[in-house]
Amino acid sequence: MPQIPEKIHELTVGQLAARSGAAVSALHFYESKGLISSRRTPGNQRRYSRDTLRRVAFVRAAQRVGIPLATIREALAELPEERTPTRDDWARLSETWRAELDERIRQLNRLRDHLTDCIGCGCLSLDTCVLSNPDDAFGERASGSRLLVEKQRRTAGGRPTP
Repeated sequence: MPQIPEKIHELTVGQLAARSGAAVSALHFYESKGLISSRRTPGNQRRYSRDTLRRVAFVRAAQRVGIPLATIREALAELPEERTPTRDDWARLSETWRAELDERIRQLNRLRDHLTDCIGCGCLSLDTCVLSNPDDAFGERASGSRLLVEKQRRTAGGRPTP
């Protein structure tokens, strides 16, 4: 991993990519979503402060556990600009995300346990059809295969769109 001399306080996008392990395109995406920021040189090149390395690591760690980017952005917005997220920041935020992750794990376990219950059933209104109709949401609106009918009505002349 390339080392950055202490006297360098700003990184190019290439240096940030090399040090963080994130692709340049991912860094541009993170910036477009407000997760990291840069300044522009007179030649219109991006320059990132050194604390951006920790922010990128923070974003990537949160993504690996399934935290949506919007939630990550909200968390980073709580930190003062130019401050590197600390271990305490991560501990505080990960605690708030724990309940969301626990719920997601419960949902995935439920899907796994019922995986064979509705493959090919086609009704989309059974209580046990947890893959395509969790909690019988479509049964509340009507009975039968409603999704296919609704999709065909939304297309021109009732013909399915390619």
